[in-house]
Amino acid sequence: MAIKVDQLTKTYGKQLALDNVSFETQKNSIVGFLGPNGAGKSTTMKILAGLIPASAGTCHISDSNIAEQSLAAKRKLGFLPENNPLYTDMYVREILQYEASTHRIKNKSERIDLVVKQTGLEDAQHKKISELSKGYRQRVGLALCIIHDPEVLLLDEPTSGLDPNQILEIRALIKELGKEKTVLLSTHLMQEVEALCDEVIILHQGKIRDHFFVNDLPNKYPNQSLEEIFVRLTK
Repeated sequence: MAIKVDQLTKTYGKQLALDNVSFETQKNSIVGFLGPNGAGKSTTMKILAGLIPASAGTCHISDSNIAEQSLAAKRKLGFLPENNPLYTDMYVREILQYEASTHRIKNKSERIDLVVKQTGLEDAQHKKISELSKGYRQRVGLALCIIHDPEVLLLDEPTSGLDPNQILEIRALIKELGKEKTVLLSTHLMQEVEALCDEVIILHQGKIRDHFFVNDLPNKYPNQSLEEIFVRLTK
């Protein structure tokens, strides 16, 4: 078990954003987290990341309870939000040093060198973030996510707004990361799920509509594309 969510509920005033959501993911897998806008995907990720509290229910990251063992859980995860907030006046290597210091990483320079290589930032590491394309900024965001070598990554629409070449580059990076980490990947792109994911969770109106392994798709939904399944479950 890498991520475990049990009867998770979130309300904003009278609005019910998440309604008794429960799921569990396998280790070292890429999980597509799908749903229309407003389904509750970002809310779920923010709760898993410890940024906002749940109204009810529990969440675990590798056996650490988010609410009760917040620091332990956060050490095990990296979170890339949809808007990828970065200090654009900082240099790439500078922001990685800052993040590494925050996590109290030993042998910072060696770890930064490894992450820079892993995320393909060698040519950009001495540039200001403000000078980078959106594709390279996403690489910086992913580098910040993995600098402390977490077990779980939460990626909220990491390829949104990228051009086709940038999308392919980021997908390749995510696929490589998924070999050693569990990745919860929020996306609207069905072809992205088909290219990357081992599991799929479909959320609609704050409820889980289905959770299945991609390999089971032909038997569970014969002669239906993932797009057709998504429309059927979220209409």
